[in-house]
Amino acid sequence: MAEAAVPTPRPRRRLRVGRGAVARGALGVVAAAAAAHLVGHLAGAGWLVHATKPVLMPALAACAAARGAPRALVAGLGFGWAGDVLLQVGGDGPFLAGMGAFGAGHVCYLALFRRETRLPRPRERWLVVAYGAAWAAGVGALWPGLDPGLRGPVAAYSLLLAVMALGAARFGPRAGAGGALFLLSDTLIATDLADWPQLPAAGFWVMATYVAAQYLITDGVLRRMAPAGGPERAPLPAPASADGEGRAAAP
Repeated sequence: MAEAAVPTPRPRRRLRVGRGAVARGALGVVAAAAAAHLVGHLAGAGWLVHATKPVLMPALAACAAARGAPRALVAGLGFGWAGDVLLQVGGDGPFLAGMGAFGAGHVCYLALFRRETRLPRPRERWLVVAYGAAWAAGVGALWPGLDPGLRGPVAAYSLLLAVMALGAARFGPRAGAGGALFLLSDTLIATDLADWPQLPAAGFWVMATYVAAQYLITDGVLRRMAPAGGPERAPLPAPASADGEGRAAAP
């Protein structure tokens, strides 16, 4: 007597989420958090500012990682997150620690930028002169208004930032624009430290330029290092909203 055939259970289908979908989703989080953060600055909603700021860099790092970003880029964004959090604490100690975290992030970016440059030598020399002059003029103008305990750290950090911005400009136009915006964002913070008159909604401008800077650096690195015809390290998808936000803004 033949045995009854035992039905073979069908294998369950596993839901697979592509890396592109992860990247788009993470970038959507960046855009939404950035928009909410900037609205918080304009509306004077401190709770919204503090709640959204720590979300920005981890989401951008997740987006970059899903696109096959180099480890140094993801690490740089991670140090940016640490700086964001520390600068929200307040006080000289956390501020200096936050500055150190951002400095470590700049070192990570420089490790990427030193790999290649395609600028003609005359243009490189002009960039060196321009960023060197900007650093010297900025430090010289801010020096009298800075607290004596902050003068040395601010001068050293701003020099590292200027070198990073120079490296970004040598690396490519998008990364170069990001480096320049990063320098602008931190200069706005430094003017506040030196008790200079501030722009209306100063925190808004600091954060808008900062997030735009991090986005452009990330996208510039991914575009430049993408292998020909390969899906990994593809450029970031365009964000749905305008300039994001995110960094070390002074409250």
